[in-house]
Formats: sequence, structure tokens, C-alpha cells
Amino acid sequence: MGRVEDVRILPAEGRPAVPWSNGGGVTREVAVHPPGAGWDAFVWRVSLADVTRDGPYSPLSGVRRILTVVDGDGLELTVDGTPHLLPGRHRPFSFSGAAATASRLLAGPVVNLNVMVREGRAAATVEMVRGSRAVAPGPGRDVLVVAVAGEVRLGTSGPRLARFDAALLTGGGADPGPVELRVDGVAAVIELIGRP
Repeated sequence: MGRVEDVRILPAEGRPAVPWSNGGGVTREVAVHPPGAGWDAFVWRVSLADVTRDGPYSPLSGVRRILTVVDGDGLELTVDGTPHLLPGRHRPFSFSGAAATASRLLAGPVVNLNVMVREGRAAATVEMVRGSRAVAPGPGRDVLVVAVAGEVRLGTSGPRLARFDAALLTGGGADPGPVELRVDGVAAVIELIGRP
């Protein structure tokens, strides 16, 4: 495995479930920067949400969102009056958090992977990976890997991630070189750029 300044394993077990204010589901935070930041202070935030019914999303001015259905049969998002069909799983969809947004379940509950970044301070990409893939954290660029189906291994002898476990790789001040992921299933590889 390539040299990284920090690898934090973030197990799915024990993540607290926080109910939505509208009662439509619960959210479990995977990682946030700065660590421990609340809604008004985060630069980026990644979470998993169990969505159990149709309803509106809370507006988040100044935030860019990337939503990916990772369990269930998909949903329809209506963003500022325009419907977007997201059938099935593993298709990232980016939209403004400030937009008037509502979701409709296509066939029962879903689990969404939500990536939120503060516009002007951070940016993110989400790639769904099968097989093997090299990732490269570096100066000002963190990589969060979330196992969304099956198992993920970091390097040939590194830690294993079970479903919904995550690993945050931070490069620090120097280029640490790539880390090889071995994915038996599907992993979300989230690159987060622009930490303060």
C-alpha cells in the first residue's frame, strides 16, 4: 500500500441514526471536515440516509450535493421543478443544495450516499468502482472510500472494509503515492479537494 499520512477506518457499526426533521428517514454521518463540525461549519460532509417515504429536502444554501442511491430500487428527484429519474443504484447525481428539492420513492425505501461540499471552499467527485483502482490522496486532497456492496481491501495486506464501512485517506503535505483498492463488489471513491 502506498504511504499515506493518515488512514482512518470508520466502521458502520455504532454510527448514530439522526432522524430527519420531516420524519422521512434517518441520517448516519460517515465523515465530516473539520472533524465534529455541525451544519453551519462543515467544509465537506458525507453521510448515509435511510429514506422511507416521499418528501421535500431541507434547503442548504451555499452547499453542493452529490446523491447516490446505494440500496433500494431508486427514486425520482424534482429539483427546482425539473424531475430527474434515478432508477436502480450506483449513479451519482449532483445538484445545488439551495434548490427546491423533493424526492419520490420508485418502489420502497432506499439508502442514499450523500456528499455535501461548501461551495467556494471545497469540491468533490464520486466514482463507483468495481475491481481494482488506485487512489491518490495528496496535499489538499482527501479520499474517502465507502464499501457500498461486498468488501473492499486497501492494498494487498491492508484493512478490509465490510458493507458501509469507510476509510478516510489523507495525504498531508507531500505526495504519498497511490493506494491500490481491491473491490469485491462496489465501492464509492470520493475525492474531496480544498480543505482550509
